[in-house]
Amino acid sequence: MPLPRTPLSRMARRACAVLLAATGVLPIAGTAQADTLAGTYSAVVFPDQNHSLVYDFINSATKSVDVTMYELRDDNAVKALLDRQRAGVKVRVILDGKHTSVNGAAYSTLLYGQVDVVYSSSAFVYTHQKTVTVDGAKSLILTGNLDATYYASSRDYGVFDADAKDVAAIEQVFNADFAQTAITPSDGDNLVWSPTDSQDRLLALINGAKTSLDVEQLEFGDPALVDAIAAAAGRGVTVRVVGMNPDSYGSYFDQVTTAGGRIVTYSSTTGLYIHAKAIVADYGTSTAKVFAGSENFSDNSLNNNRELGLITTDAGVLTTIGSTFATDFANGQPY
Repeated sequence: MPLPRTPLSRMARRACAVLLAATGVLPIAGTAQADTLAGTYSAVVFPDQNHSLVYDFINSATKSVDVTMYELRDDNAVKALLDRQRAGVKVRVILDGKHTSVNGAAYSTLLYGQVDVVYSSSAFVYTHQKTVTVDGAKSLILTGNLDATYYASSRDYGVFDADAKDVAAIEQVFNADFAQTAITPSDGDNLVWSPTDSQDRLLALINGAKTSLDVEQLEFGDPALVDAIAAAAGRGVTVRVVGMNPDSYGSYFDQVTTAGGRIVTYSSTTGLYIHAKAIVADYGTSTAKVFAGSENFSDNSLNNNRELGLITTDAGVLTTIGSTFATDFANGQPY
């Protein structure tokens, strides 16, 4: 059963009213809506682009907005959701239930604003998915959270996906997760879900690489995926990795470099924090594919969390993520 939406105390209602008044005057900046919403797929890069395009996407809704978010701590995003609710749009939000210290303010504000908001099911270790779906017609699949605390420094990607089968599958899973009922997700045409098939789908992508394999990952600790990356390097694939935290993942990095791969890393003090989760295979060839999503290379992320990503051959998405990766690789600290 869903967690109860506990009535707010008088003090909490008063605090929410103050926050609502504050968010009511926050600007929703940005003019990227027309470009961002065009086409079946399009990719965005943070922090190169700003999150006004996310607010524009939410504000484009005329019927519904469904949001699943690990962390929601962005007054502009909350304001956009409240504005849509006031405009008569059906707004529903799932927030990770184990991160109430981060999500609590947004939860209370949305609840006070009569938005249908719930905390996630305990069936998953975390609901780490980061997705916004508008009017049941287009979804934004993010590698990063809607948490403004980290916008200035976090490398993240987003992919707008208007493929009808993908969006239908995302909405079916949202409906089940919102009601906290079991479901086996459909992959639609492009989707990669945890905890059902993400490890198998990512292994197939890595194992299928013929010429090059570029990996950008915050966490690099899943043995099966690291073994596959090292094996790709061993069979002559050009392997490049952009990562974080060599003190934590050094043994895995060593495995890849020993096999012939190259790795660069960033630290939280260098001005860019690699929060992205992306893979580009065979970039520049006719068989190129790209993954972007919420899945880290960890057992929890692949096998125990609710996560969502996609694998696509779209040329625009490949170019956007592939060229950004190349820049990040060139600017990183060689491992």
